[in-house]
Amino acid sequence: MRLPRWSGTLAVKAAVFITVMCCALAALLGVLVHVSVTNQTVGEARDLALSRLRDATAAYEAGDTLRWDAGVDPPDLPASLRALAVAGDRGTMVGEHRGRPTMWAAGPVDGNRALAVEVDYSQGARTIAGLDRAILWSSGLAITATLLAGALAVTRVTRRLHTTARVARRISAGDLDARVDDPRTKDGSQDEVAAVAAALDSMAASLQGKLLSEQRFTADVAHELRTPLTGLHAAAELLPPGRPTELVRDRVGALRTLTEDLLEISRLDTGRETVELDTERLAAVAERVVRASGTDTEVVVVRDVTVETDRRRLERVLGNLVANAHRHGRGPVSLTVDGPVVTVRDHGDGFPEYLVEHGPQRFRTEGGARGHGLGLTIAVGQAEVLGARLSFSNAVGGGAVATLVLR
Repeated sequence: MRLPRWSGTLAVKAAVFITVMCCALAALLGVLVHVSVTNQTVGEARDLALSRLRDATAAYEAGDTLRWDAGVDPPDLPASLRALAVAGDRGTMVGEHRGRPTMWAAGPVDGNRALAVEVDYSQGARTIAGLDRAILWSSGLAITATLLAGALAVTRVTRRLHTTARVARRISAGDLDARVDDPRTKDGSQDEVAAVAAALDSMAASLQGKLLSEQRFTADVAHELRTPLTGLHAAAELLPPGRPTELVRDRVGALRTLTEDLLEISRLDTGRETVELDTERLAAVAERVVRASGTDTEVVVVRDVTVETDRRRLERVLGNLVANAHRHGRGPVSLTVDGPVVTVRDHGDGFPEYLVEHGPQRFRTEGGARGHGLGLTIAVGQAEVLGARLSFSNAVGGGAVATLVLR
């Protein structure tokens, strides 16, 4: 039988703990009650048997006729009690007489013989047996009720913890609008789970605010730079030909490219990009991207397929991967189409460890690498819009490998 999704080791451990503690407590109380009642019942029967033994001894010594429940060396007298009486002591013992529980009391008489008295112990035995059954039934009911109540309480807690964990995973996946919204966080009587939920909601709100502020800053900077860059580009075109003019135009072009990249990232951050689907041959798209890049990139077609995708966004992703391979890696660079999987590989030093593990991070570079770290960030964002999966790894023989899997 499968456990519910919200259950786990905590619920199982709590159920086992409650069951063990209930059983231990029921056993302890049952033993105490059993011993107490048994001692009381046996004590009353013993006192009655000894009293009758005294009367029977007095009658025997006076030569009177003994009662029906007294006799000398009766055949059903337990052997151990007979030996005790013959040795000169008095004692009692629970045994049987004619198939019934009996309390025996025996003492010495002349001639190394034993005078014994029997007292019917059936009622006492039934009382103790009934008490034992009542203890077992009541213990079972108490354990069941306690286990159900404890399981209900524990599962409510584990269900809330499961909800909190699910929201945390959604936040980790990028859904910053996810909240626990535990109703207990809105009143003054918060428990520990409600405190965790409130802390997670507060963290998510703070993180969302910081990211939105960063996104607004990126978009605002890009928009503000656009106007002066347009004028700067126009002014650079009016400069006389020469090496200084080429340097100025090159830097202005790089700055304009950076600004356009920032604007594209800000649009991707909003999550409102839509795709314009069309049917494309993947090998043709790859060859067109390589020709447009103007680089020496080998196109290898293992298996061509037709995909339904946004051609402009797909070309943007592949173009950024090819440009990154030539800019930060070493040749030869190859672009391989194998069904819906497109692989771009170079033979340089490979991707940094942080990029392979966590993905590209804007404006972060390592090892003196050039660029601003925006190309791969844009490629990942556009791949998500397309519903594709873009991953990064390092080849065994050296070099960086970017793998795009289209759906």
